[in-house]
Amino acid sequence: MASKLLVDIHTHVYLPRYAALLRTRSSVPLIRSSATRDGKLDERLLILDHEPSGGRPVGPQYWDRDEKLKFMDKHGIDVSVVSTANPWLDFLPASQATTLASELNEDLEEYCSTSPSVQDVTSMKRLYGFGLLPLVPEITTASLLDTVKQISTLPHLRGLIMGTRGVGKGLDDEALDPVWAAIEEAGLVVFIHPHYGVDAKAWGDKDNGHVLPLALGFPFETTIATTRLILSGVFDRYPTLRLLLAHSGGALPQLSSRLASCIDHDPVVASRLKHDARYYLGKLYLDAVAYGPEELGFVSDVIARSNRFQAGSAITGAANRSVGSQRMLFGTDHPFFPPLNSTEKWKSVVENLEAIEAVQGWNTADKQGVRGANAISLFNLGK
Repeated sequence: MASKLLVDIHTHVYLPRYAALLRTRSSVPLIRSSATRDGKLDERLLILDHEPSGGRPVGPQYWDRDEKLKFMDKHGIDVSVVSTANPWLDFLPASQATTLASELNEDLEEYCSTSPSVQDVTSMKRLYGFGLLPLVPEITTASLLDTVKQISTLPHLRGLIMGTRGVGKGLDDEALDPVWAAIEEAGLVVFIHPHYGVDAKAWGDKDNGHVLPLALGFPFETTIATTRLILSGVFDRYPTLRLLLAHSGGALPQLSSRLASCIDHDPVVASRLKHDARYYLGKLYLDAVAYGPEELGFVSDVIARSNRFQAGSAITGAANRSVGSQRMLFGTDHPFFPPLNSTEKWKSVVENLEAIEAVQGWNTADKQGVRGANAISLFNLGK
C-alpha cells in the first residue's frame, strides 16, 4: 500500500505567524491588504521587486491547513512534505531571524503532527515538513547549529529548506561547513530552492509578466548555486549529505558535461575535486517538477551515468535510466500557479503526473517510485 502512495515534496505554506509578519511590512516581501469595490478583503503578496499586477492574489490556500488538505484530496495526493515559501527569513536581522525560525519550526511541527493519518497507513501522517534555518548575515554558527538540532528533534520535520545566499556569500561559503556537518550527522534532507533569480537586466524592457524570472531565472539560480557547491568540494567533505534540488536541478543536468570539460581545462580547479564533476549529480535528489517526459527521462539518464565518473571507475555502457529515477520525486509547487477556474485541477499536478507516466524506459516500479515510494524512503515517512 505505502509503495503506491502519491507524495508531494515541493509544496509550500506561509504559516499564519509568517503571514502576519508580512502584513506589517511596507517593503518587499510583504502582503498588501485593501478592500475591493464591494467591500471584500483583497490581499496581494509581493516577494519580488517589480511584481506585475500589484502582486499575487493570496488567500487561505497559502496558510490554512484545511485548504492544503482539500487541494491534496482533490488531486489524490496522500502525503505532502511542506516547506515555508521564499524568501524565508532572508530579510530579517539576525536576532529576529533566530527567534522566528524557532517559532516557525514549532508551528510547522504542530501543523504536521496534528494532521490526519493516511488512510490504511495509520503510522503515517498526511503532512510532514522542512524546517527553517536563520540564514542571514551576522548570524552566529552557534545559532545555526542550535536550529539544526531543534529541527532534528521535531519528529515530523524531516529536513530543512534553504535558499542560495547562505549567510550572505552563497552556499559555498566555508563558514557553512559546521552547518553542513551537523545536517549530515542529523540525517536531514536539505531542499535547495531559488528566490533571487539572475540579474533582471537580462530580461530586457518588454513586459513579459513573471515568465522569464520564474521559467529561467529561478532554475538558473539553482544551477549556479549547486555548481558552486560542487566546485567548493562540499560533496567530498560531506559525502552522505542529502540535497534535494527544486525544478529538476535547473540547467545543471544539461550543462554537466560542459562543466566537467571547463574544470578539466582550468588550472585553478582542475585538481581540486576527488571526482569528475558529473559524478556529483548522482549524489543529488531532484524534484520531478519539469512538466515533460523527455526532460524527466534526460535528467534520469544524467543521474544514472554518474558512477561512470567516479575516480577509478571502470563502468562503461549506456546509462540505465531506471537507476536515475530512484533520485527523482514528484512535486506540485502548490499554492503557486493556480488555475484560472477554481473547479479545474491544477496543471502543476496533472502535467507533472502525466510526464512521469509517459517517460520512456521507466517501468511501473520506477514510476511508482517517483510518484511516492522514493519520498517515503528518503524521508523515512511513517516512522
